[in-house]
Amino acid sequence: MSSNNSYWRANLRLMAFCLTIWFIVSFVCGILLVDVLNQYRLGGYKLGFWFAQQGSIYTFVVLIFFYAWRMNAIDRKFDVHED
Repeated sequence: MSSNNSYWRANLRLMAFCLTIWFIVSFVCGILLVDVLNQYRLGGYKLGFWFAQQGSIYTFVVLIFFYAWRMNAIDRKFDVHED
């Protein structure tokens, strides 16, 4: 039972980490800090606009691969991986 709790706790920590990163990029950078970030440009676009339109999407895609990679490692650690 302790192993199940540890596995679930590791899974929740990973999900919380990924959701926090996504929240920071999409909400904080794309909405709250947009005026500050718009002073800089990335690819000809204001950085705040870029975060709101593209950055959160790119971050989400990267987080999907990161989550899958880390979950595979967690699954192997707790011996619940697929063969």
